[in-house]
Amino acid sequence: VLVERALDVRREYYLAVTVDRDRAATVILASGEGGTEIEETAARRPDKIHRLVVEPALGLRPFQIRRTAYALRVGKQAFPAFSQVLSNLYSTLVARDALLVEVNPLAVTRDHKAFALDAKVEIDDNALFRQPDLEALREGADDPLEEEAAAAGLSYVRLDGEIGCMVNGAGLAMATMDMILHAGGRPANFLDVGGAADVRRIDKGFEILARDPRVRALLVNIFGGIVRCDVVARGVVEAATRLDVTLPVVVRLEGTRVEEGRRVFHASGLRVDTAADLEEAAARAVALARAAGEQDRGRAD
Repeated sequence: VLVERALDVRREYYLAVTVDRDRAATVILASGEGGTEIEETAARRPDKIHRLVVEPALGLRPFQIRRTAYALRVGKQAFPAFSQVLSNLYSTLVARDALLVEVNPLAVTRDHKAFALDAKVEIDDNALFRQPDLEALREGADDPLEEEAAAAGLSYVRLDGEIGCMVNGAGLAMATMDMILHAGGRPANFLDVGGAADVRRIDKGFEILARDPRVRALLVNIFGGIVRCDVVARGVVEAATRLDVTLPVVVRLEGTRVEEGRRVFHASGLRVDTAADLEEAAARAVALARAAGEQDRGRAD
């Protein structure tokens, strides 16, 4: 049971400090429509949301706090408390590598004191190595495959499609997912094994994809820059052999030692379909996934 003392609230505000990636700056979002979702306010009364860009090199300046308070019509007596809250929000965002620090509503009582009645903080996952105390509070991923991938150092997000993707490089992974959608299929995941992936990481990534029951075909798209194509090929072959994978696999390799990588696949005896380019690879993966789905439905009937 949570027991809190009642407050004699005079005004409620929305107040947040967040990161604007387009401006490469911090932005203050403030509204006199406290207690409601900011998205709802933006749709219903966009003029009620006040934005103020804070230059990171200079930080939050006193005049910006005054300007925000003036826009919200914070009274002179409540200004000291309001000013302290806004200053603390900005300091927390910077010190904790946060993406968002939000108070909604921020209540100002009739005796001119400020209270955060509800709050939300979003931390940048990429900065948790600098926040060990916050890292210790982090809970595991909701999906066990995502948690297992994170423990292995893989960037993996599970989706609801039927084509498993293993790619080296986040940009290439996004392009691969787009090409699958363009070919009429749906990606089952985002998986970036990294630019310097070794056999162990390739093996683990392939294992995670093969264990997803929704996956009906696998698409491996590797550009051999730092990582060599033959290393990727050996990792895939070792994983497929160890796991006795029966799923159809489409591989598109390009770059360093690509011919050696193709020879590894051809000599493996596995059911691996190689493609010359990404468009061809995506089309083949979609076709194979559809054929596997039709076979599954036929057996079910």
